[in-house]
Amino acid sequence: MTPETILTNALLVLPDRVVPGTLVLRAGRIAEVQPGRSQLASALDLEGDHLIPGVVDVHTDNLERQVQPRSLARWPSRSAFLSHDAQTAAAGVTTVLDALCLGDLGFDAERTETFRNGVRDLDALAPTGLLKSEHFLHLRCELPAADLLPLLDTVADHPAVRLVSLMDHTPGVGQYLDIDRYRQMRQRGGKSVEEVERRIRELVDQRERLRAPQRRALLERLAHRDMPLASHDDWNEAEIEQNAADGILISEFPVSRMAAEAAHRHGMKIIAGAPNIVRGGSHSGNVAAADLLRGGLVDAFASDYVPPAMIEAAWRAVGETGIGLPAAVATITDAPARMLHMADRGRIEASLRADLVRIRPLGEMPVIRAVWRGGERVA
Repeated sequence: MTPETILTNALLVLPDRVVPGTLVLRAGRIAEVQPGRSQLASALDLEGDHLIPGVVDVHTDNLERQVQPRSLARWPSRSAFLSHDAQTAAAGVTTVLDALCLGDLGFDAERTETFRNGVRDLDALAPTGLLKSEHFLHLRCELPAADLLPLLDTVADHPAVRLVSLMDHTPGVGQYLDIDRYRQMRQRGGKSVEEVERRIRELVDQRERLRAPQRRALLERLAHRDMPLASHDDWNEAEIEQNAADGILISEFPVSRMAAEAAHRHGMKIIAGAPNIVRGGSHSGNVAAADLLRGGLVDAFASDYVPPAMIEAAWRAVGETGIGLPAAVATITDAPARMLHMADRGRIEASLRADLVRIRPLGEMPVIRAVWRGGERVA
């Protein structure tokens, strides 16, 4: 990295406005934010493109998609991790929480292997300086799963863990409130009617026995960590009230407007899926993110399963909901950084990290032209 980098002739997307200006980067930080254009020959002319902070993605399942690109084809884990890293950086995501599932409810046994390999690969790759994005861990904890607590114990004190979400994918609750839809999904996945019906009965019984005690044990195990906790697929006010009382102050992917409104009343920050707004609705039949955004019920977006959706979601939010570009960009930069207690990133501001993305709109489509992390060009 050069001692000083000057980016000029850019539209700087600041927290409260968009202005033509220049950034001076030194030692991996934003040293100066200047109005107007630099006349220095060494300055890099951004040709009037937008410059936004690097994206902070609190939840992406993209590593799982690289590990298993097809249902019967598992890819070598280290290669998959590096592919995942390259894709996140190319999408403008400079800070990424790799979402790894802890606990199997009987249909996704290979996720445990992905979890173990993912932690191992991050430990091996992070010190090398080869990763383009900065990676942390988001533990997705399946509360009714029999193997949850032993898996959690292996990673509960890992320094890379920055978010834990409490999940319950039992048919009949949350995302799978519609059991008929759940049956159809599992049958499309190749399961027989008899197998699906048997498993539904087992999972309902398992939830009754394990969810409450394992929830208490999880909260006790993580009580010493100064770390945000999230609920997942919130669906009724009683659950939300209990979460808020226990200090779970993030609601991730509420399944209905009612649930989002309840979470908002209880002072919880709300995460919506960026693919939801890009596609124009939920892939699983739940509430549309654009409707939540119009109602002031979205604080941040997460990529969920498509990293490039983040920046596109911010641009679409402007056109579809009428919020300004600074507010839209904050949903993928400043707001998630604040959720994670990462005060050193998420805004174009002097002294913060020089994590930046250069964007040129092509009609309504934002096209990423360059990405810097810590002042170094990574894409």
